[in-house]
Amino acid sequence: MQKLTNLYDNLVSRLSGPIVESTALLLTRVALAGVFWRSGRTKVEEGSLLEISDTTYFLFEHEYAGVPLPHEIAAPMATYAEHAFPILLVLGLATRFSAFSLLLMTLVIQFFVYPEAWWVTHILWVAMAGILLSRGGGLFSLDAIAGKMLER
Repeated sequence: MQKLTNLYDNLVSRLSGPIVESTALLLTRVALAGVFWRSGRTKVEEGSLLEISDTTYFLFEHEYAGVPLPHEIAAPMATYAEHAFPILLVLGLATRFSAFSLLLMTLVIQFFVYPEAWWVTHILWVAMAGILLSRGGGLFSLDAIAGKMLER
């Protein structure tokens, strides 16, 4: 029994190290960024970098009308945020700020746009953002590099 316990402890020790944790955090950053990046790309004209489509303004005026901002403001805010914060997340730059911003966007979507989507989708986004808020970007992030440079 002691041999089995030692084997288990050894495995847990290896899996809870900084490399494995940082790899998991990198995957979490990419996963959360991917959700919002793809959404942001649907809001712009095809072939353009950030030209917001008429369809996006229409959706914010009619389907997303519950959002407590005028659609002329909400559409650009959402579009630009869904482009900027995913880039920052993938780079691991301002990870906690970016995760918090996407968490706030998720909560706005949950409460004002698609309240029925909590158990299907939004709980996963909140969980990923929560992990990044609590743990940061990990070793494979520009945050970690910046932190090491500031220590010197």
